[in-house]
Amino acid sequence: MKDTETTEEERERRYTQWKSLVPVLYDWLANHSLLWPCQSCRWGPVIEQATYKTRQRLYLSERTDGTVPNTLVIANCEIVKPRVAAAEHISQFNEESRSPFIKKFKTILHPGEVNRIRELPHNSNIVATHTDSPDVLVWDIESQPNRQANLASPISRPDLILTGHKDNAEYALAMCPTEPFVLSGGKDRSVILWSIHDHISTLAGDPKSAKSSKTGSIKTSKGDRSDDMPSSSPYVQARGTFQGHEDTVEDVQFCPSSAQEFCSVGDDSCLILWDTRSGSTPVIKVERAHNADIHCVDWNPVDVDLILTGSADKTVRMFDRRNLTSGPINIFAGHSEAVNCVQWSPDRSSVFGSAAEDGILNIWDYKQVDKQDKSTGLFFQHAGHRDKVVDFHFNSSDPWTIVSVSDDTDTGGGTLQIVCSFLDE
Repeated sequence: MKDTETTEEERERRYTQWKSLVPVLYDWLANHSLLWPCQSCRWGPVIEQATYKTRQRLYLSERTDGTVPNTLVIANCEIVKPRVAAAEHISQFNEESRSPFIKKFKTILHPGEVNRIRELPHNSNIVATHTDSPDVLVWDIESQPNRQANLASPISRPDLILTGHKDNAEYALAMCPTEPFVLSGGKDRSVILWSIHDHISTLAGDPKSAKSSKTGSIKTSKGDRSDDMPSSSPYVQARGTFQGHEDTVEDVQFCPSSAQEFCSVGDDSCLILWDTRSGSTPVIKVERAHNADIHCVDWNPVDVDLILTGSADKTVRMFDRRNLTSGPINIFAGHSEAVNCVQWSPDRSSVFGSAAEDGILNIWDYKQVDKQDKSTGLFFQHAGHRDKVVDFHFNSSDPWTIVSVSDDTDTGGGTLQIVCSFLDE
């Protein structure tokens, strides 16, 4: 109990210090208090460019207590451009406020809680979601009708349902940068690959005849009634199933330059590389890539030889795919609790972010690592969240603008924050 109290005291002290430095640290900051916990946040397409601001879609999840349905939220976000955002706005920071720059645009009533959102890179109006079921749901954001978040409204119907997992697949989800492919991992220890285009081919199945034993059985929370399930949504069966993990697959990622290559990590502490041209067994399997469960993985979009992993052992590790069996080429130890997510910067090959249960979003530059003077490569900490940071996303349209969300235990809700241009380019 003493350790917990000390941790809470340290967090509060750190947060108070951070709050006093807000006007110095950021060109712009938006803080948005969320009624419900949010497990995933993603940038969508830019919808308007103006002289002093950009309007862009933002995708969020809401995990409710069952009194209202779980939702996938599409918001419009106004991003004030650097050095235009007045210090007055930042100086009026209030952690309990709802930002005027973030406005809900559309609500999709999701069948089950939304654990992960991923957008199709070449058409970010198409997103896939993981829920508390074996299936992956695909949504066309623009064509989906807006729904009222109450129990009287019918659950929204996904545009596609991807089947193939034999057990729940809740977190591991990726979209391919070069092809309309979707990748997923789950509790069945499998990594599964689909093509969105297969819904117009012979692989598309009638819901009544789909082969998966779990097809159509999307689990529902107390607020989601099974008789409202999207029974007429088209089902797509897998192109391939890849087996090599000994425990739950926690995250997956495509190689940025190849639709045939991808990687996965899991609770077996393994990092596995796959290549569809080599069959359904691992090409390379790194045993004990970390000293605990591995929660996340990302593949460098600029330098495709570099792969990041984050783990419950509190570290981020960087691997070179040309020599994976030699172990990590760098270990980054800047968190005090389990790492939940990692992501490379979309435009700088040496920069990446990591977020963890300690409430910190760290920004690193591995080129700043100096083993002689013990430099870690850590050059910025965003300490604006008061509880565990569960997701964050670099904005590919403005790489120094980052959205992050925390799951706030004390309030039962969450906090969304957008920080902008905390570095001089």
